[in-house]
Amino acid sequence: MNENMIDIGVNLLHRSFQEDREQVVERAAQAGVSPLIITGTSLRSSQQAASYAVRFPGQLYTTAGVHPHDAKSCSESTLRDLKKLAVLPHVVAIGECGLDYNRDFSPRDVQKRWFEEQAALACELQMPLFLHEREAHHDFAAILKQFRGRLGKAVVHCFTGSSYELRTYLNMGFHIGITGWICDERRGKHLRELVKSIPLDRLMLETDAPFLTPRDMEPKPANGRNEPAFLPHVVKAVSDCIGRSPEEVARATTQTARLFFGI
Repeated sequence: MNENMIDIGVNLLHRSFQEDREQVVERAAQAGVSPLIITGTSLRSSQQAASYAVRFPGQLYTTAGVHPHDAKSCSESTLRDLKKLAVLPHVVAIGECGLDYNRDFSPRDVQKRWFEEQAALACELQMPLFLHEREAHHDFAAILKQFRGRLGKAVVHCFTGSSYELRTYLNMGFHIGITGWICDERRGKHLRELVKSIPLDRLMLETDAPFLTPRDMEPKPANGRNEPAFLPHVVKAVSDCIGRSPEEVARATTQTARLFFGI
């Protein structure tokens, strides 16, 4: 595959990358996966990601946001600090933010409040939103509909939902992020059909590393850890589903990501 690919979601500051983080970035580049976008999931991780990425200009970008799991730690000062991060040239989206009713690590009313605040911040700054939704579709869509007309671009990261949910998000103008979940014959089988209805100019690909290692990878990584270097495996899975060549899928989804994030 000659095309360079963009991995739009990498948890590069995760502790599992502590010993070989720079090598992970290098292996990704050797596999044709560059640049990488590091996902910010809390104020602290967003700050750490922004500090790390500045050492790799043009190769690493980041998001800045608070995942719903961490919403209980938010305050007004959190929003002010996210806003400071957002002005950095390598910070390209607000998020990961949204709702997660699967784990409920933060109370639902708290999740909703800080999701709304981050969506409002993205509107104010005219930055893309990097979104997370698990088992919360109704409330998630209702909150985002409040920002209709003000909200710019948004991507539902690591989409694993239903046909109805996909249609709703596409009709709202959102982009869709697909991970190695599509390679899971147990949980991801439905995605193999749904991905056919995502226009290539709305589709972006991601590993969500170190999570969601594709189950059908051969040989499997000895440590079980996912890496951005494995993104071509996701590209191949998507290309098999939609009947396009891996080169075409890589080229189209990379162009979509460049336009979406302005990189």
